[in-house]
Amino acid sequence: MPSKQQQADGETHEDQLLNFLVKSIDEEVSLNLANNAETDAEDIYEVLVGATVDGTSISTLCNSSEDSPSANTILYHLRTKFEPGRLERVANTLLRRDIVELLPKQVEVCADLHLRPYYGDEDDTDALYHSEAKRGTTAFHAYATLYARVRNKRYTLAVRRLEDGDTASSVLAEFLGPLDGLDTEVKAVYLDRGFYDSKCLTLLQAHNYAYVVPIIRWGEAIQQELSEGWSRVIQHHLTGKLDGPAVTVEFPVYIDCTYLNGRYDENGVARHGYAADAPFIKTPRDARYHYSKRFGIESSYRLSEQAIATTTTREATVRLLYVVVSLLLQNAWRYLHYEYVATPRRGGRRLWWLPYKEFVNMVRRAAWTALAVRRAVPANRPPDDRFYR
Repeated sequence: MPSKQQQADGETHEDQLLNFLVKSIDEEVSLNLANNAETDAEDIYEVLVGATVDGTSISTLCNSSEDSPSANTILYHLRTKFEPGRLERVANTLLRRDIVELLPKQVEVCADLHLRPYYGDEDDTDALYHSEAKRGTTAFHAYATLYARVRNKRYTLAVRRLEDGDTASSVLAEFLGPLDGLDTEVKAVYLDRGFYDSKCLTLLQAHNYAYVVPIIRWGEAIQQELSEGWSRVIQHHLTGKLDGPAVTVEFPVYIDCTYLNGRYDENGVARHGYAADAPFIKTPRDARYHYSKRFGIESSYRLSEQAIATTTTREATVRLLYVVVSLLLQNAWRYLHYEYVATPRRGGRRLWWLPYKEFVNMVRRAAWTALAVRRAVPANRPPDDRFYR
């Protein structure tokens, strides 16, 4: 006779989810408020989390709340109590504090560059990141993120704001620090094409990491290779300067051909090239299959767009804080889902249904209750029968 399905032992309520997030931030990010301050850090973080899950600005949320500090007070502390470098260090500790215990003995990691378009005054873009034209602009609020990929789930390990002068290799060098400090083995590093240059490949080889990076068609030789022939492996090289004389790095390129009549050129052939050096990659098809795992990063950005505080401020530190809290929300959802919602059982835990949208809605309702958000609108006449059922 089959055994009965193990049920959950209890419940976690939405106000507890809000408390978990607020306390997590408060324990890692210190505001150093004065003893006679009219509000405390937890009140500020409660509004910050509420604006994140509500997808609105702090000013809008405070204006519709009866039990929150004033928006000006909160924004003043957020603008004056943080220094960008310190915020990044503390934020990365905050992002990793719970999820590192969920990492297995071996993980795959992914790094990506994310550009949020800026459409403001063209003469006021000094603190922004400039890149090739995308979505109608060349100025961006830009962020680099590092993820661990575990059983098709993505955990953010680090985030970094980009400014003009930052290079892919400088970002990667900073990200390799947290990787080297993990108590787990890194199976492979998957990077987007923004990291395809000689410096990044040299760094990966120096740290002895297996890697896969899509190549960019720089030079006639590689353009020719990607315009003809069958799936194959070739040797290629890039030359660049590493704080001194030019350095040439050599690496294998796996060229995988995809066939689909009418979708690509007249012959229905698309050739994808990957700079790859990993023991589990033997063929071009392997390179393309394993790199496709990195595409899950994009879903994390889509989730971020669903729950992030909005703002018109140019304050880079405030914008970074909003991004960090949005990413923390995803990490907390996955951590709480696995540790508190899942049911232990033989062969692995049963993950009860808790989609991200529902998690966000629960935290939103808790924040509305805690802040006494207005649930009624003014009326100059009593409701008639149409308002009742």
